[in-house]
Amino acid sequence: MDLGIKGRKAIVCAASKGLGRGCAEALAAEGVELTICARTADVLEATAAEIRKATGTKITAVVCDVTTEAGRKALLAACPNPDILINNAGGPPPGDFKDFSLDDWRKAVEGNMISPIALIHATIYGMMERGFGRIVNITSASVKSPIGTLELSNGARAGLTGAVASLSRRSAQRNVTINGLLPGPFDTDRLRGVTSRVAAAKGVSFESVHEERKKGIPAGRFGTAHEFGAMAAFLCSAHAGYITGQNVVMDGGLFNSTM
Repeated sequence: MDLGIKGRKAIVCAASKGLGRGCAEALAAEGVELTICARTADVLEATAAEIRKATGTKITAVVCDVTTEAGRKALLAACPNPDILINNAGGPPPGDFKDFSLDDWRKAVEGNMISPIALIHATIYGMMERGFGRIVNITSASVKSPIGTLELSNGARAGLTGAVASLSRRSAQRNVTINGLLPGPFDTDRLRGVTSRVAAAKGVSFESVHEERKKGIPAGRFGTAHEFGAMAAFLCSAHAGYITGQNVVMDGGLFNSTM
């Protein structure tokens, strides 16, 4: 299927690896011009070079921390009028609610709620004037089914979801959509890092914990960045203008609900 977005311009945040990279690769394959960002220069530049070589697409790499005002300014200076915005940032650390300080909460909200809202505010009105826009917020399946050790993430990401819910309905009449893409367990560096820590704490092998985690997923496997990127690209496509204000869970069936 031709997604109808060739020649469009996109910002993809935290795109040097993992799910962000999956999104960047999928959009580049559709002929979208990309501005991608991440904090680690060598990894980001290598990713940009690999995607350019594979797709021939124009890619601008911006080394910045998108959770800071300076980082967002640098990103928007490189691409002031995007047609597509994919918000993405690493989540806050896990822990016990009793141990979280108010500064922990402020940092979580700044990184996973305020930062994407700031980018939406800076770009959505231009999209509405031009009559096309697609915004995808990468949050977490914990928005629909909270995870006990991830209260910081649960709160900040749910806050973002609520903050844009009514805006997504108002912008749709100008062909600008806002949707959430909610990943469960995907085979990324972050997941493998958690698995390594669990294995070390239990004194067992990485492989045993990795395989045990898969058993709890109805699909019997972890998701891939490629399939996550494909879903994001569809939500950004010309065919998805009638989908807005939705939160699409991609978790292999873990979220157990009729609706």
